[in-house]
Amino acid sequence: MNPQLPRLAFLALVTLVGCSREPEAPPPRPVLFVTVKADEVRQVGRFAGSIQARYETTLGFRTNGRIAARNLDVGDSVEKNTLLATLDPTDQQNALLSAKGDASRAEAEWIDAQADERRQSELLARGVGAQANLDQARTRLKTSRATLDQARSATSRAQDQLGYTELRSDFAGVITQWHAEAGQVVQAGQEVVTLVRPEVKEAVVDLPDDLVQRLPADARFEVSAQLAPEDRTTGTVRELAPQADATTRTRRIRLTLADAPPSFHLGTTVSVLLTSPVAPRSSLPATALIGDSTATGSAKVWVIDPQKRQVHQREVEVLRNRDGKLVVGKGLADGERVVSAGVNSLQEGQVVRIDEGTQP
Repeated sequence: MNPQLPRLAFLALVTLVGCSREPEAPPPRPVLFVTVKADEVRQVGRFAGSIQARYETTLGFRTNGRIAARNLDVGDSVEKNTLLATLDPTDQQNALLSAKGDASRAEAEWIDAQADERRQSELLARGVGAQANLDQARTRLKTSRATLDQARSATSRAQDQLGYTELRSDFAGVITQWHAEAGQVVQAGQEVVTLVRPEVKEAVVDLPDDLVQRLPADARFEVSAQLAPEDRTTGTVRELAPQADATTRTRRIRLTLADAPPSFHLGTTVSVLLTSPVAPRSSLPATALIGDSTATGSAKVWVIDPQKRQVHQREVEVLRNRDGKLVVGKGLADGERVVSAGVNSLQEGQVVRIDEGTQP
């Protein structure tokens, strides 16, 4: 027997056993992650606002001139058709006198034309007149009548211009601001005085743009007087500024009040507290996005399964993506772990090691 046979058989057996083994799985990949912290705000710190009238009108003269007098001051109450201010009427009075003179002259010419037309008609009827003279008289009559109508219209306009030198209130209200002083020359339509109707009041407050974007459609606010906190009421959003102020990044909100306590005078400073819950949000680094890290709207991230230590894609709603930071609305729950780096080299279901992860 060949002494090499047992050795060869042993080597063959080892080779077969080695070939039957499955390839070893790759080691878990270490990843960095962030833990989701959903910010579900139910109450927000108080913001300072003020009580203002819902209806506000700025009035101005309907003609040019120099302001001769201001009859009332800020804070005065006025009734409808109250005289607020007047212009120097000299120019308008002179224009009216001139228009009246033109109208008188046009009326005299029309009366003379009527008499001439009657005379020519009578002469033609007796056979001693000419048809041409009658036609000429009738043409003159029509022309003088048109001239008279034009002169009367000019007189009416001049009378209106004289009336425009008086600025009167269109409704009962309160004067809140004068925009021009006595002796100042103003143009037609220029702002002169602001009137408000005090019977309908509302709260006006500036809120951070980020908070406004999260307000529910039925958001409710608690409004209280700063000097009398016991005087309070509720308010709902009536009007929302379409864009944020470029400097303060706030948006102005006007609130309809359920009722107005007696201490809620125009200009009263109030505290406004949001009492409705707002939609939860969470913050992530932009590097957590799969693919385009500058995307907004619908996007995807890797969420770590803490039991199986695997990663799975999750669709999320990116509300804001700016300066390398995301604000995520829907798609994530509080406490979940999201891969924050190397996301484009992972695969669905890949096993990861999270003991080296980082949390913000």
